[in-house]
Amino acid sequence: MPGKALAPPPAEPAAIPAAAPSPAVAPPKPALLPLRRPSEIQVGAPPPGIDGKRWKELRRGRTKPERTLDLHGRRAHEAHGAVRRFLHEAQADGCRCVAIVTGKGSTLEGGVLRRELPFWLNMADLRPLVLGAAHPHASNPGAVHLLLRKRG
Repeated sequence: MPGKALAPPPAEPAAIPAAAPSPAVAPPKPALLPLRRPSEIQVGAPPPGIDGKRWKELRRGRTKPERTLDLHGRRAHEAHGAVRRFLHEAQADGCRCVAIVTGKGSTLEGGVLRRELPFWLNMADLRPLVLGAAHPHASNPGAVHLLLRKRG
């Protein structure tokens, strides 16, 4: 508008120099030991800490599951809760091998449940329960056998 001048832009505040920390006041830091975290579970990959014979039996389907959870027809959030309950209960009851049936899925990379299961197994509350995971037969990628750790 004529006769109206724009106000000048506000000046940027000057940088305030940071005060140097006083070396005499710093408290000692407690020594922390690193936590031993289990390695990541990968379906079909041999985990550390399991002998070759045991792994071969699991991978070839010779280790028979004591319980089976079928996830067909469940939505992802329902299936995740069911997997958590199933694994916690199975380990509490002393089961060593369980099967989870996700189904193959209708796409090349598999269904949602098949893709999500490895992520669920590596979550903080489930990872300490599982030693290893494998498809019991190469022609059946819709089922996973899990070798559970002994109760501690």
